[in-house]
Amino acid sequence: MAAPQGHQDDPWEAFNRPVFAFNETLDSYALKPLAQGYQKVTPQPLEDGIHNMFSNLGELVRLSNNLLQGKLHAAGVDTSRLLFNSTFGVLGFFDVATPMGLLRSDEDFGQTLGAWGLGSGPYLVLPFAGPSNPRDALGMLVDNRARIYPQLDHVPTRNTVLGMSVIDTRANLLSAERMIIGDKYVFVRNAYLQNREFRVRDGQVEDDFDDF
Repeated sequence: MAAPQGHQDDPWEAFNRPVFAFNETLDSYALKPLAQGYQKVTPQPLEDGIHNMFSNLGELVRLSNNLLQGKLHAAGVDTSRLLFNSTFGVLGFFDVATPMGLLRSDEDFGQTLGAWGLGSGPYLVLPFAGPSNPRDALGMLVDNRARIYPQLDHVPTRNTVLGMSVIDTRANLLSAERMIIGDKYVFVRNAYLQNREFRVRDGQVEDDFDDF
C-alpha cells in the first residue's frame, strides 16, 4: 500500500493519522450511535430548539471575539440576537432573531488570533476534539473558559449539559457525512483548512481542493 502523499500544511501527519483513527473508533462505537439514537427519539422541533439554546449560549463568545477584532457592527448584531432570543425566544429555544435579519456570526478566539496576525501553525488532530492547529487549540481553550455551562459548580448538571452539547454537535454533523469522498483523513483535513482560512480571512480565500 502506498504511503499517504505529504501535504505542506500537515508535516505531523505521522502523528495525526493514528489520532484520527482513534477518534474515528471512538465516534463509531460511542458518539455516532448516541447521536443517531438521539435523532431517532427526539422530535425535530425539540431537537431544533435544543440546538438553538446551545447556539444562544455561544453568543457571548461570538460577541466577545467580534469586539476583540474591532467588528463593532457584528458585535451589535450578536448583542441583539442574544437579547431577542433569550427573551422572546424563551432562553434561546426559538431563534426569533434570524427571521428579523439578525444573522448569526461565526467568530472564535482562534479567528481572533488569526486576525491579530498569529499564524495557524501545522495541521493538528487532537484526541477527542478532532481537526485543529496550535492557534485554534489555544483559541478553543480560551473560548471554553468564556462559555457559561463548563463553569457550572453543580457537577451532575455541568456534565449533563456538556454531554448534551457534544451529542447535539455530533447529531448536526450526521447529514454532512454523505459529502465525504476518497480518503476520509484527507477530506476532513482539507475541508478544515479551507474552512478555517475562509473564516479568518472573512471569505477572502483561494480555492484549493487539488488534494481530494
